[in-house]
Amino acid sequence: MTDYSSKSLELPPKVKNILLLDSEGKRIAVKYYSDDWPTNTAKEAFEKTVFTKTQKTNARTEVEVMALEKNIIVYKFVEDVHFFVTGGEEENELILASVLQGLFDAVNLLLRGSVDKREALDNLDLIFLCIDEIIDGGIILETDANVIAGKAGINSADPNAPLSEQTISQAFATAREHLTKSLMK
Repeated sequence: MTDYSSKSLELPPKVKNILLLDSEGKRIAVKYYSDDWPTNTAKEAFEKTVFTKTQKTNARTEVEVMALEKNIIVYKFVEDVHFFVTGGEEENELILASVLQGLFDAVNLLLRGSVDKREALDNLDLIFLCIDEIIDGGIILETDANVIAGKAGINSADPNAPLSEQTISQAFATAREHLTKSLMK
């Protein structure tokens, strides 16, 4: 019989939360997997602190890393959307960065390269589907953007797909594109 009491079992990396905030620090989409912030007030206070500490950084080209309140936070900004992934101080920032990059790239694919607050709010269902495909209960499931985007509802940003195979937000985006093309003729 094997004695496991002396061996430390490796736990999988865990994410404490994923935050998408606008350029004013207001919520676009957030998902918490940890009881570190038990109330909505505590969550909002954490979000405000994270936003305040990062707003003057230039995280537009590369993923940035910050330690805050015994947490590691990786973040990246695009237009007026700020992406954050938080893990415990014992987590590997490269793994957290791969989660962030996977989310960012999947959202970019799903929003057809137009990642801004308005598009994010219009496609909130797709963003939450992406988050759910990446993390389950804090455990990282997937970081490949193409796989995430495919599981979140589309295999490619194909505006010619039949409307029956598109989500409502995709159907509206397709209709908007067709209307714009017809008006520009």
